Amino acid sequence: MKYLCMAYEKEDIFHAMSGSEWEALRTETLAYVDTLRESGHLILTHALKSARTAATVRVREGRRSVTDGPFAETKEHLGGFFLIEARDLDEAVELASRWPSARLGSIEVRPIEEVLPEDTRYI
Repeated sequence: MKYLCMAYEKEDIFHAMSGSEWEALRTETLAYVDTLRESGHLILTHALKSARTAATVRVREGRRSVTDGPFAETKEHLGGFFLIEARDLDEAVELASRWPSARLGSIEVRPIEEVLPEDTRYI
């Protein structure tokens, strides 16, 4: 089964890191990406640019509105994601818990809906 793992981070934690701290975290993350790839669990991963570069789009009553960034009240922002193949949610959570930035933020692990249900959106 496929799981989307979304890494939520506080940008100020990364801004406060020294160059050597950032390089150590980056190296550890890239090594874990290689581990996931070699084990056959990794499907895709990408980091995202700063939430300050984002736009949030809504359409209500046929009118589009666009606001800068994500929700203003959010303290942690989506910093990146990795799509994995795991036997079940327990294995997906175990794999996500080893993602290095999980120590600094949080990783949301959510099963992929392979086919959009006919009865209702959420079961």
